[in-house]
Amino acid sequence: MQTDKTVTGRDGGNLSPWQDQPNVSLPDNTPTNNLVYDCLIVGGGITGLTAALLLQKAGKQTVLADARGVGFGTTGGTSAHINTFADTTFNEVESAFGKEGAQLFADAIAEGMTMIKRHVDDLEIDCDYESKPGYVYAESDEEVKQLDDIYEGAGKVGVAVQYASEVPTPVPYKKALLFDGQAQFHPLKYLQALKHAYLDAGGRLLENTRIEQTGYEDGIHLAGGVRAKNMIYATHMPPNINVFNFECAPYRSYVLAVKLKSGKYPDALIYDTQEPYHYVRSHIVNGEELLLVGGLDHKTGHEDPEKSFADLEKYTRKYYNISSVKYRWSSQYYVPVDGLPYIGQMPFAEKGIYCATGYNGNGMMLGSVAAGILADLVSGRENKYAGLFNASRIKPMAGFTEFVKENADVVRRFVADRFSFRETDSLKRLKPGTGKLVEVDGEKVAAYRDEDGVVHALNPTCTHAGCIVNWNGAEKSWDCPCHGARYDIDGKVLTGPATRDLAAITQS
Repeated sequence: MQTDKTVTGRDGGNLSPWQDQPNVSLPDNTPTNNLVYDCLIVGGGITGLTAALLLQKAGKQTVLADARGVGFGTTGGTSAHINTFADTTFNEVESAFGKEGAQLFADAIAEGMTMIKRHVDDLEIDCDYESKPGYVYAESDEEVKQLDDIYEGAGKVGVAVQYASEVPTPVPYKKALLFDGQAQFHPLKYLQALKHAYLDAGGRLLENTRIEQTGYEDGIHLAGGVRAKNMIYATHMPPNINVFNFECAPYRSYVLAVKLKSGKYPDALIYDTQEPYHYVRSHIVNGEELLLVGGLDHKTGHEDPEKSFADLEKYTRKYYNISSVKYRWSSQYYVPVDGLPYIGQMPFAEKGIYCATGYNGNGMMLGSVAAGILADLVSGRENKYAGLFNASRIKPMAGFTEFVKENADVVRRFVADRFSFRETDSLKRLKPGTGKLVEVDGEKVAAYRDEDGVVHALNPTCTHAGCIVNWNGAEKSWDCPCHGARYDIDGKVLTGPATRDLAAITQS
């Protein structure tokens, strides 16, 4: 299917509606070379910009660096839901972290939500922020059990929820919950406002600046020509090999924005409880109301993304009378093995290097509250959530089965993709606009033939941990099935944890 909003040079080949806006030119904001900053923040998504703004307003001198530009990555591809609940249920958190942990998790989600609303109000941000009711429904007896578990867990931590008699969905269901006070917004309008507030507060911003090498001398961190007392990796996954590669699994999620023939759009956030689940909401984009339908998540590099989009469109057409598909895009997130994000001092790193990762599908709230935790840690202040989300925590039982499963899968991909590879197609049979792993003179090659017939040939070995990348035809990217690194057709890093590009292969 051909849609009418496709570009290259983003996190993926498909443009989200949030990214469908002009780039704002920036003033020359080069850091002063002889200055030692209080903090260097790496990553210009919701976590990085929020943390940078909080620190700058608290009187710290900071510089923020992003390999591409503000909102390039996951924040630019989010479906932009703001919730009082999360993908990890409160009962699941209680089972792993106790009643106090479950209550802290609920409070943290609420604080992240409140922080977004406070910024919207205080900075007078025009970002389409709207409060909406949220519905979660079950279609089978097994899903009803899940729904009852969600209800019970939410009630124990004081999150407002009730059973609903009606849900604004055409999908038949058996039982449903209503969560009042959910919200939605335009994430990049919000992010652009944070950026300008940060610059107005004296912050320094370096876009198109990839931090690849770091050093540490006399208590000062050295990176990208910047010297700083502290560093924050707000890059969704910290770069290079680190412990989180074994504690978080990368997932890809898909979204369509469609025009309905009826002109009637649900005024709510709606979720089913299938596995993988679907979600629906509406948003006015460039003056046109659209229905956003998302889901069908799968591990990055493991399924066929084009089939995922096709299945999502088939699902949408089954229940809604669509006149056109305006946008289709996908985004990436990381699932932590024990259900909670990792936020704080980075394990096995020099003192003063902080990180945040593993938000599951709840990056808007958890990214915001993570920014508050990180800003407090850099400032030497206590934060009541720091212990729960401690990046160095060890929970022997929580998530152990998931830990073993995910890492066994990584080992399998690392070994099997090398020794079971038998691709007989030659480069000559590669069709324009497609990519494939092929074998040339006994060597594996990641090859893409562009619309002009030019072949872009790359070494298919991921520069992060050595796994073999797979072609993502929907986003025109090479995706690593082990830890989620992604590259464009020329081998340039799109998203970490890789920091080095795939090597180009010169054709003779």
